[in-house]
Amino acid sequence: MNKVILMGRLTRDPEIRYSQGERSMAIARFTLAVDRRRRNNDNNSEQTADFITCVAFDRQAEFAEKYLHQGTKMLVTGRIQTGSYTNKDGQKVYTTEVMVDEMEFAESKASAENSGYTAPSRPAPSAAVGDGFMNIPDGVEDEGLPFN
Repeated sequence: MNKVILMGRLTRDPEIRYSQGERSMAIARFTLAVDRRRRNNDNNSEQTADFITCVAFDRQAEFAEKYLHQGTKMLVTGRIQTGSYTNKDGQKVYTTEVMVDEMEFAESKASAENSGYTAPSRPAPSAAVGDGFMNIPDGVEDEGLPFN
């Protein structure tokens, strides 16, 4: 079984590309800084980080493009994929990446702001009514809604 679960912060904004071809697909690459605790020679806890490259496709990549920014704390699940290529100097380079299956925020917006990271603000729904639900205009068919 090849399953990875990571929690860390983005080291920079995701890099987004779109594939070529009949059906263009978003591809997002980002690096998570994941804490690693270890004991030093004095038996004290020492903290360092691993920097893990993650790759997301399609809707996950579009989500990353829209909502992820440097410093965002994320929970990512996926699988490890290894590969290799020969660089321009003729040296073989080995790669290890996490192919993202799922991702979600690992802290609230308020916690992120308290940690020094400021998330982009979202506009409030313009058609909200007093009970917190959005008014759906007459004539909109149920098939057009994202749920049944």
